[in-house]
Amino acid sequence: MTSGLDDVVAAETVLSEVDGLGGHLTIRGHALRDLAGRRDFAGVTHLLFDGFFDDLPNEKTLAARLGRARVEVFERVKPLLPALAGPSVYDGMRAGTALMPDGDTLEDALRLIAAPAVLTPALLRMRKGLDVVAPNAAAGHAADMLAMLTGTVANRELAAALDTYLVTVCDHGLNASTFAARVVASTQAGLTSVALAGLGALKGPLHGGAPGPVIAMLDAIAATGDAAGWLSKELAEGRRIMGFGHRIYRVRDPRADVLKTVVRRIGPEGAAGRRLAFAETVEQAALETLKRAKPDRVLQTNVEFYTALLLEAAGFPEEAFTCVFAAGRMAGWIAHAREQQATGRLIRPQSRYIGPVPDLVA
Repeated sequence: MTSGLDDVVAAETVLSEVDGLGGHLTIRGHALRDLAGRRDFAGVTHLLFDGFFDDLPNEKTLAARLGRARVEVFERVKPLLPALAGPSVYDGMRAGTALMPDGDTLEDALRLIAAPAVLTPALLRMRKGLDVVAPNAAAGHAADMLAMLTGTVANRELAAALDTYLVTVCDHGLNASTFAARVVASTQAGLTSVALAGLGALKGPLHGGAPGPVIAMLDAIAATGDAAGWLSKELAEGRRIMGFGHRIYRVRDPRADVLKTVVRRIGPEGAAGRRLAFAETVEQAALETLKRAKPDRVLQTNVEFYTALLLEAAGFPEEAFTCVFAAGRMAGWIAHAREQQATGRLIRPQSRYIGPVPDLVA
């Protein structure tokens, strides 16, 4: 039996392919590098949904309907925000998402995509004692997220960077959360049930919870002033270097390069520029340290490293990084759910019992 289901093909999909040896990510027939920064998140959502909703409108109309969905979600959850702000931001966002109708229409799908985008800024502001900011249906999805977070019109460069991030993480093969979503979809459950399965899997530190510790690592290294020494000590004590290595990629994660380029555009000067320059120094030290310590393994920079820098620059606190990840991945989960329901069977793998055997002979 293959541990962790490595190399087991559990589904056929037209949505995305992860080429771990070549370092390529394909989404609906397009290389990631040809989508990121060239088609906005609503446009890529349209690409993912194409063929899975009979009433799918054109890209412009879909973007407008996504804007209206943000407003609808806000009105639905606004009275409940004080209660949702009590748990962690992620738990509050997940609980708020659970309030969406568990249907399978395009409107249901758009509300689910809107939910983390609306709930995350609102809960962050409430936890600071600030008034929540209503969404603007006419704004772009990423720009509206930032406006709801800061209370001001989004900086154009930051909005473009966040939009590229959402595109970059919208789908990535049959990862843990997407597989969980497809399992639930295979039972013919509604899309909210699918979304909650994805959110549950994404919360784990080995999946969507990984970018946050990158910031803690950078801060710790900055405090010591000795990147190589700090990294070597972490490895000697059996801890992971966050932002490096990937279960699938045996070369550099292509999403890391996309996000690195975006981060460079945000602020080549000032605090953001200094932070990036320092991170690049840490990245190089980490790659060298990992190569010396683990010469038999390929541990290249992954998407988590520059995700952390981008979301920090956009103003999201570390505790909300996974929420923003969910805001992008939700579109992929829904597309996979619709594909599974249209083309797949109930997912019911076998297990091998290895416990004690009772005496069944009387």
